[in-house]
Amino acid sequence: MIRDSLGEEKSNMYIERGKKSIALLKEILAIPSVNGADNEGAVAEFIANYLKEKHIDAFVQQIDETHANIIAKLEGKSSETVVWNGHLDTVPYGNTEEWNTDPSIPVEKNGRIYARGASDMKSGLAAMVYLLGEIGESGEKPEQTILFLGTCDEEKSGLGAEKILEEIDLSSGSLLLIGEPTGCKLGVAQKGCIWAQLNISGKTSHGAYPEEGYNAVEYGMKIVCRIKKWVTEYEHRVLGTATAQVTMIQGGIAPNMTPDFAEILLDIRTVPGISAEDVEKKIKKICRKEVEETNGEVKFEVRIKNERRAIEIAEEERWLKEFKAYLKQNGAETEEIGINYFTDASILTKKESEIPVLLFGPGEPRLAHKPNEFVELEKYEKYIEILGEIFSINYQK
Repeated sequence: MIRDSLGEEKSNMYIERGKKSIALLKEILAIPSVNGADNEGAVAEFIANYLKEKHIDAFVQQIDETHANIIAKLEGKSSETVVWNGHLDTVPYGNTEEWNTDPSIPVEKNGRIYARGASDMKSGLAAMVYLLGEIGESGEKPEQTILFLGTCDEEKSGLGAEKILEEIDLSSGSLLLIGEPTGCKLGVAQKGCIWAQLNISGKTSHGAYPEEGYNAVEYGMKIVCRIKKWVTEYEHRVLGTATAQVTMIQGGIAPNMTPDFAEILLDIRTVPGISAEDVEKKIKKICRKEVEETNGEVKFEVRIKNERRAIEIAEEERWLKEFKAYLKQNGAETEEIGINYFTDASILTKKESEIPVLLFGPGEPRLAHKPNEFVELEKYEKYIEILGEIFSINYQK
């Protein structure tokens, strides 16, 4: 009978925890934070107030009228610091006619919550906030000091992460845990991203006499083909092949004139082993060859518009081993995956490139930026439990 009552008490505890954590998730999802349209600082303010009520040292780092970060710190039993990160913003809703529900209002249905940001990545964000709050309210200390960073503008230029670097030293961090959607699988690497703009200047001529001109569009595409061939020679064990594609192109004067100028934007997704510096040098080298072959009649200008480094965690890294051991012990997946999109990790590690980065969150990467985005509540709750146990918080006791 004692066992039965204890089992019932534990079951009730889980039910109550689930209600509270899901309620928090819904509140955060209900605060609109579409990048470029809404006030992302409203989410920062809400989280700061929530954590303060739970006796957590938290403050809002204001950047401008619509951008702010939330920073919180929970002192641990040791001086070792782990950094938890999640972003506050979401992408736009897209065509709302493709949604079965209102993307601005969280809807719980069939064990899921549907809303913009449910997977990417307010579920990971809310789970971290909820767990911090529970620890703060309990009065107990975790093993490590936890520094929580809720960053704005991740979906565009990373304004929030850049601001963090100006004022906070992350050099002592033993782990940077980012709650991006991985389906509770271990995200051990992420691709870097470079946006390279090529400006090509040629020489115009009558369309009937192309040999008298230098077609800037065609020379630009010739360069692009060479760049793509070189980039795709790089591969990674979980990320696959590096990629390059044209995402924007402008050029041409009239249907019967050889274009004398073209502007091409390349989206290049790199893997560890190839840097932005490598890419820029290679593009310029390829361009110089074309300049020489045309005796300077064709000219090129290369501009790097965005630069995010590729990230990976070493297989022998202690924290990766601890996550794997826990997941294996509890019958969960230990599969390692790679993330093709960039995250704030590429900015937060700019100064401290040696800090290990693990991408791990309850959302599903396949749902990011799509209509009918959702998070499975079972994974959301499991994620909270995993973090609580791995960081030796004795959360369930």
